[in-house]
Amino acid sequence: MSTFNVLEIVLKDILLVIIPSREDWAIRNQLIVDFRTAVDSVESLRGATVEPFGSFLSNLYTRWGDLDISIELPNGAYISSAGKKHKQTLLGHVLNALRSKGGWRKLQFIPNARVPIIKFESYHPNISCDVSINNLKGQMKSKFLFWISGIDGRFRDLVLLVKEWARAHDINNSKTGTLNSYSLSLLVVFHLQTCRPAILPPLKEIYPGNVADDLIGVRALVEGQIEETSAENINRFKRERSRVPNRSSLSELFISFLAKFADISSRASEQGICPYTGQWVDIDSNMRWMPRTYELFVEDPFEQPENTARGVRSRQLQRISEAFQTTHQRLTSANQDQNSLIDTLVRPQIAQFIRRAPSRNSSAYGRNNSRTYPSVPNVANSPLQFQNDFQNRRPQSRPNTTSQRSAPVQARPNSMTMQRSMYTRPGSSTVQRSAQQATQSQSQRVWRPRSDR
Repeated sequence: MSTFNVLEIVLKDILLVIIPSREDWAIRNQLIVDFRTAVDSVESLRGATVEPFGSFLSNLYTRWGDLDISIELPNGAYISSAGKKHKQTLLGHVLNALRSKGGWRKLQFIPNARVPIIKFESYHPNISCDVSINNLKGQMKSKFLFWISGIDGRFRDLVLLVKEWARAHDINNSKTGTLNSYSLSLLVVFHLQTCRPAILPPLKEIYPGNVADDLIGVRALVEGQIEETSAENINRFKRERSRVPNRSSLSELFISFLAKFADISSRASEQGICPYTGQWVDIDSNMRWMPRTYELFVEDPFEQPENTARGVRSRQLQRISEAFQTTHQRLTSANQDQNSLIDTLVRPQIAQFIRRAPSRNSSAYGRNNSRTYPSVPNVANSPLQFQNDFQNRRPQSRPNTTSQRSAPVQARPNSMTMQRSMYTRPGSSTVQRSAQQATQSQSQRVWRPRSDR
């Protein structure tokens, strides 16, 4: 069996373990409901909504991924804004409410961060949560990554595999000067834009503006315009007859991803990564990036010219480059078997799961060696419905709640996966029972890794 065939099997084995199941989704859903109950008790947050974003909303989370939550302040139908001091004050009130309610651990308030947040962990299982105020930009970025997944499913697979590989090599932690998960996702976007034939378009062809600058005015209208513009452009790209399809396997894309960024430590001194244009950009020629004060530039395509890799430190950039180089060398070596590949690509605790999985290399795959993933509720394929359901749920016990936002624009191209679908409300007894059963099932397992940061 060729190196690529062995690697393809291993990558599919990894995905079968790290892709979240229905119960993983239900647990996170219930966490949001429980957190919202605590927020409802805060008088200064009357009328606020609790809305998930990040990898959970983009459907790029693993079974042990964290959960990002934004508390959106009421402002009628308009997009709300708040100063940093006001956010700090409100988060202090939330912290007191969480302590009073109980059920959370490792509560931590970080008021002086670039974006003030509260961090905490849930019990059974220990999922890490980050809470911020008015993070609509984060929500829109998450939606875009979800929409991109609809162009080609290999994007999601590759993001999940790259995240796990980066954690295994300790290069996925902005606190220690390496890459955050958002930067890793954008590296995957860039790779699929620059491979030949290209799998993804430059993101300016999906949305030609700067999303962060356009989030002003009536929220439903602004979001609707962004969504409709993006949907039309994505459909146009998918229908383009002159586009040559890329039929690379997941293993081929993974290896070429490693090769592309193996020299990142030397290349970063002269060029930055720009998913908006889908090109390497000379730093000296881009006035928006001057003066050069960062070790690595990965421009945020939805909030230009922000650098998503601004936390990467000089001494860690070399480690990042070495991780790409050594992994590429190992995966292309003729002496690799499945076990050695697993050890190279995942953390030891994940490797244990893979090796004892009863379905490995057999019934987990259908015809043509295609994999069968754990079932996930429909909402995982429709984050807009999930998010909007939380937006429109207001505290029932408060008589003078600020009026709800206008209903989101309903017009969407029928072929887009961003179209809203019916599903059970997160607060309903059906989902709550599902979450409780999932929690009991999770607590009976012998071992579960800590949530990923």
